[in-house]
This record gives sequence, structure tokens and C-alpha cells, in this order.
Amino acid sequence: MPKDQNLTPVEWEIMDAIWNLGGSPSVRDVMEQAYPKGEKAYTTIQTIMNTLEKKKYLKRKKIGLVNFYSPSRSRRQIVKTETSRMVSRLFHDSLPAFANFLLDSENISLEELEQIKNILDIKEKQLRSKS
Repeated sequence: MPKDQNLTPVEWEIMDAIWNLGGSPSVRDVMEQAYPKGEKAYTTIQTIMNTLEKKKYLKRKKIGLVNFYSPSRSRRQIVKTETSRMVSRLFHDSLPAFANFLLDSENISLEELEQIKNILDIKEKQLRSKS
């Protein structure tokens, strides 16, 4: 996907609502999920969802007078793409530099550090078993 196809913050909100709802929600369903207090107008949500369809993040199906939208990619796929772009741009494709930055710049607890170690141990075992 080209760089100009990145999701904006409000597009992330809409996509999160769609992923959380599952299936093929309508604009109204998404509006109620993402903005239960009416923070955004129906037409605003509809415009954003149409933009997401043009960017190929959503597929639209019309049933009667109602448009239903489904994601064309999973949250995991989009997060992976966005993270790869960020690591490439900010850390010159260096995952160790990225990991070091995260561990250095955050207030990490001992419990969180243990969780990260466990994740790394599992990943190391997976990679060694492939060798």
C-alpha cells in the first residue's frame, strides 16, 4: 500500500469499531460502536467509511437502501504493515534498535519485563526448531 494510504487516527477508530463488531456492519452500527455519545455525525462516519473503501481497507455491499462494510484486511495485517513502515523510517529497519528504544523510553515494570522475556524465549525456541 502506498504511503498516502496510511490510516489517519479517525480512520483507525472506525476500523477498530468494524473489527470489534465483526461481520459486515452498517454505518449506523459503526457510529453506535465508535461514538456512542454521538460525537460524530452519521454523514461524517459514512464519508470516512467511503474513503476507507476507496483506500481498499473496506469492501461495501448494498442491501436494499443500506450499505454494509467488511474489512478487506485484518487488524493484525494492517498493524504489521504500519509497524514495518515505522521501524524502517525511524530505526533504519533495525528491530533491535526499535526494541531498545521501547525498553529504554517506557516505564517498564519487572512483571512486564518478565512477560517480554517469556515472549522472546518462545520465539527463540520456534526459530531454533526451524533450523
